Amino acid sequence: MDADLLSIQPTSAVPIYRQIVEQVQRLASAGQLRPGDTLPSVREVAAVHAINPMTVSKAYSLLEGEGVLVRQRGKGMAVAEQSRAAGSLAARLDLLDPALRTVADHARQLELPAEQVLARLAALLDEET
Repeated sequence: MDADLLSIQPTSAVPIYRQIVEQVQRLASAGQLRPGDTLPSVREVAAVHAINPMTVSKAYSLLEGEGVLVRQRGKGMAVAEQSRAAGSLAARLDLLDPALRTVADHARQLELPAEQVLARLAALLDEET
């Protein structure tokens, strides 16, 4: 994995360590990160994104505690073997829920019709493919 694969938004209301945790969870769940794949070092992620190394370390520790990552002596962090089990459709949809709840809250606040919000989401999904 390249440190550039992570997208850190410093102005987001979501703490940076949480952004890293959620992105690695999604990448592992979707199979973009496979069991045994190594992650960039704490220092590399911190340098690429100009963030505090302790923030990256906190994210990696949380992922290790959740069983998504394992610490490999002398090699850093790697995706755990059992993390693949979380890759079911239901598990991947669960990882999307926080972002969808935010979109739903914003749509309600803006009094946007659901059909138009869904149409916009479909258009955005088509842009990425």
